[in-house]
Amino acid sequence: MKIEKYTPDHPADAAARDAVASFLENHLDQFGDPKEHIRMAIDYSLDPARGGFVLAGSEDGKVIGAVVVNDTKMGGYIPANILVYIAVDGSMRGKGVGRKLMEKAIASSTGGIALHVEPDNPAKKLYESLGFTNKYLEMRLQQ
Repeated sequence: MKIEKYTPDHPADAAARDAVASFLENHLDQFGDPKEHIRMAIDYSLDPARGGFVLAGSEDGKVIGAVVVNDTKMGGYIPANILVYIAVDGSMRGKGVGRKLMEKAIASSTGGIALHVEPDNPAKKLYESLGFTNKYLEMRLQQ
């Protein structure tokens, strides 16, 4: 698998951004968001004033996995990074693609990484095996 890393200093072109957004929209399954929200997270990551990165894993020119990480600009009192999206093509799950992408995301990050995962998401075991812990109960007020 080839992993392309996009950053504010090495941004993805419009076609690559759209390919990643479309991939995530199609492969996040029940854990997904609308494409416009995914695109906002990608654009945030690649904005020099905000920061983060996008990883796109591919085989034979086809995206088989993707990660979006946003820089929170708040390292020290909350994690410096938030993993907003990760997905692997359903036909490639269980073959180590997610682990490779997560290892690359961890290596590419400076500071801590937070992520949200549903209790029934099978990826929870992967995150735990990489050292992620469930330290807090998240509470939200949606307005």
